[in-house]
Order: sequence, then C-alpha cells, then structure tokens
Amino acid sequence: MIVYKHIALIGLGLISSSFVHALRRAEYTGRVTGTARSADTRAEAKRLGLCDAIMDTNAETVQGADLIILCTPVGAMGAVMQEIAPHIAPGATITDVGSVKFDVIQAIQPHLPNGTHFIPGHPLAGTEQSGPASGFAELFDNRWSLLTPVEGTDPEALRNLTAFWQALGANVDHMEPAHHDRVLAVTSHVPHLIAYTMVGVADDLKRVTETEVVNYSAAGFRDFTRIAASDPTMWRDVFLSNKEATLEILGRFTEELFALQRAIRKGDGDHLHDYFTRTRAIRRGIIDAGQDTDAPNFGRMPEVTAPKPKAEP
Repeated sequence: MIVYKHIALIGLGLISSSFVHALRRAEYTGRVTGTARSADTRAEAKRLGLCDAIMDTNAETVQGADLIILCTPVGAMGAVMQEIAPHIAPGATITDVGSVKFDVIQAIQPHLPNGTHFIPGHPLAGTEQSGPASGFAELFDNRWSLLTPVEGTDPEALRNLTAFWQALGANVDHMEPAHHDRVLAVTSHVPHLIAYTMVGVADDLKRVTETEVVNYSAAGFRDFTRIAASDPTMWRDVFLSNKEATLEILGRFTEELFALQRAIRKGDGDHLHDYFTRTRAIRRGIIDAGQDTDAPNFGRMPEVTAPKPKAEP
C-alpha cells in the first residue's frame, strides 16, 4: 500500500521513469512531480507525459511532497539536498537510489530539516540505458531494494517506505550502510570496473582492429560492452564514493587473477576445472533465486513503450 500523496523525483532517468510506470501499474492516484538538471531532459519528459508536472527547479518539485526520491549521481546528492532543504514539508520522507550509501549519508545528513525522515535506499535493478524514455514498469519486479536506515529512524516511516517498494514489485531488505557498500563492491562495482577495463583493453590492442572487435564479438565481450555502456558520470561518482570497499575487493580479484594465470602457465587443468565448477554453481544460484533467467540474451525485454499521459481530473 502506498500512503504517499505527492511523490517528487529529482532526476529523470531510468529509475525515475520506471517509478512512474510502476506507480501507474499499481494504480497510484497521487501526484508525481519531477525535474532534471538538463532542459532537454525536462522537455523529453514533458513530451512523454512522464509526470503530472515537470518543474524547472528542484525547489518547485519538492514543495508539498511527502516522499522525495533523489535519483541523481551520488556525487551530486549533498548539493541537491542543501538546495531543497528549505522547501521540504514537515514530516516528509527523503530517500535516494544511489549505489553507495555511507558517503551519501555523510553528504545528506547535515542538510536535513528537523521533523523529516531520511531513509537511504538502493534498488538493485537497472539496465545500461538512461534518460526519461528508458524506464519500464517491470524494472523492480522481484529485484531487491535495500534500505539502510540510519540511527533513530522512525519505525512507521520505515514501514511506509518498505510498503512503497513492495507495491512496485520489489523485495525489500534492511542493511547497515557500510556493509551495503562492501556487498555492492563485490556484486556490482568491481564487475563494472572489470567490464570497463576489458573494453578498454580491446580498444587499445592495436593487433586486433576495431572492425574485428565489433564484428566478431563473442557473447562474453558483448556482455562486457553492455555493462561498459552504463552512465559514465554515475559510475565515476560510485567509484570515488566507495573507494575503500572497491579497492579491497579489487585487491582480492587481483590475487584470484594471478592464481589463474599461474594455473594456465603451468597447465594445471584440475585447478581451472575446479574453479570454473565453483563459479558456475554461483550462476545457478542467481537463477534459482529468481534474480535472472537462463533465457538467451539475459531474458531482457525486447521493447519498452512510453507511458501514457495521466488523464486530467
């Protein structure tokens, strides 16, 4: 059940537009306002009828809202919070969708108005697409939304935000912020860094031409390029904000890579087979948990349609 009467979206990309699709699917009858830094993005959102109102400023967007969702790159969230703080209604809940939590909390908390509720969040859902036209209602279905409540969080505010995510189709779990950042370094941040690196290696390897890289890409490299096509500003901020956990997991990755190099060099087939058997079982566990399918092409939806504008009352 969604108790919020007015939801404000700061940033109008994949996550925000998917919110709108999912809210309409859930037959949400409240008001949704939104804004984006770019005038072109705001114009596209208006053309799509994405929200009840697309505002030119963050301050206008949050006025009267009882749920404010920050959907900007994590490096911008502190400045955005400072800007909107004087315009937030008493009792409002503020949350975010950033992939890093500890640094975001440190950036936002100093600017929170008294009498408001800040509950950091992170939906583990996304694609490499961005912009107002990229969203779809099913993005959050059976995906995990992690909430990382800070000390002193109001239990009712936490219950309401949990119910909000569940109404959008998500599973919800609560996690300590620093632990969240370490988990995501393993499951998301370092894998993205590896993908960026592999695509960069192909670009730099002059003995393989660009045409060959493009035309003869096997499935593994195609998947690397899909991940490496993600928003560069967002991922720059993620790595700078989650520096310690990323470097820790990257060090562990380097140790594993060196061990595989030794096995290949020495012809140690048993080590390679055992290692690949173990990692294959992890993939099966992800499928069994419903977090992906074994369908070709990662089970991605072939096409996403734009939302229909909400009818005027």
